Amino acid sequence: MRVVHVYRTYFPDPPGGLQEAIRQIALATRERGVEPRILTLSPSPTPTVVERPEGQVIREKSWAAPASCDLGGPCSVIRYRELADWADVVHFHFPWPFADVLHLLGRTSKPTVMTYHSDIVRQKLLGAVYGPLMRRTLRSMSAVVATSAAYARTSETLAACVSKERLKTIPLGIIDYRDEPQPLDARRKLESRLGLAPAEPYFLALGVLRYYKGLHTLVEAARHVQAKIVIAGSGPERERLAALARQHGATNVVFAGQVTHEEKVALLEGCRAMVLPSHLRSEAFGMVLVEAAMFGKPMVCCEVGSGTSFVNEDGVTGFVVPPEAPEPLIAAINRLTLDEALACGMGAAARQRYERLFSGAALGNAYKSLYEHVLSS
Repeated sequence: MRVVHVYRTYFPDPPGGLQEAIRQIALATRERGVEPRILTLSPSPTPTVVERPEGQVIREKSWAAPASCDLGGPCSVIRYRELADWADVVHFHFPWPFADVLHLLGRTSKPTVMTYHSDIVRQKLLGAVYGPLMRRTLRSMSAVVATSAAYARTSETLAACVSKERLKTIPLGIIDYRDEPQPLDARRKLESRLGLAPAEPYFLALGVLRYYKGLHTLVEAARHVQAKIVIAGSGPERERLAALARQHGATNVVFAGQVTHEEKVALLEGCRAMVLPSHLRSEAFGMVLVEAAMFGKPMVCCEVGSGTSFVNEDGVTGFVVPPEAPEPLIAAINRLTLDEALACGMGAAARQRYERLFSGAALGNAYKSLYEHVLSS
């Protein structure tokens, strides 16, 4: 079975959570006999074809990216048609409005699947202009996948455009890498670089520093937290957050910058818990929560009606608090700081939940079954 994934950006360009989600789907289904390819745009698409463990990445030129919507030219339409002819199933990843253009101009006749990662939250004008084409595309899909039941239930777009028979729920997942061999001194070097004492409890916020991540609330709360907070990642909010930390006297906030895979593993191994204070539905799932669960770490996140509070079961695998509310966030973090036994117990429950719902096996089996379903239909 051959499947082409279609999304606006992909590795080796700068990483993000959605690209990682696609990579995991491709890897997990490839282990089960699916041959994936990924069609994407890039500002510098040289080489045009990149061979990666999850499949072949085919890149065309991104000519512009207004409101983070990469736009391609006629060559991208031609390449899309070639790959759609090659594939048994075309797998779109929403949101990316130019994919709707490819679908329309490419005259796709193959079964189509769309993973609906997020509503369009911030770009209201784009949503208004794009609405008719978006609705046409959603209604034409063989199946549309929400990444959690909560998102399927609360998305007005899905309710309006996708029938119950075509709407499926498949959680995102990650193939387990917790026990892969790592450099012996990686953790020691990282602790030295960040000024962390061995065995010192700290909380980890990990990912691209974007507007919807709610990190301003975490920084504002930090001086009342009885542990260090390590913010790992880069992004457009970096300078604003650093200034906010200085303004609030949050000397316990450590900005780690962009980290390597080995450093990320060391941070996940060493942290007391993961904090994801995202306050908008743009945070549709929270892949970093799955990574925390994989490492047996408890989590603190916010209730925004998306998949974050599905991954993190409140009171079982961690705590779910209201968005942009410093006091409940402080209370949750301090409780896990002061009660190590509670943190360990919630971490063990998180690992069990990962194995059951978010592992590579669960992800690969679910998507392969869906591909087979739309092919047989």
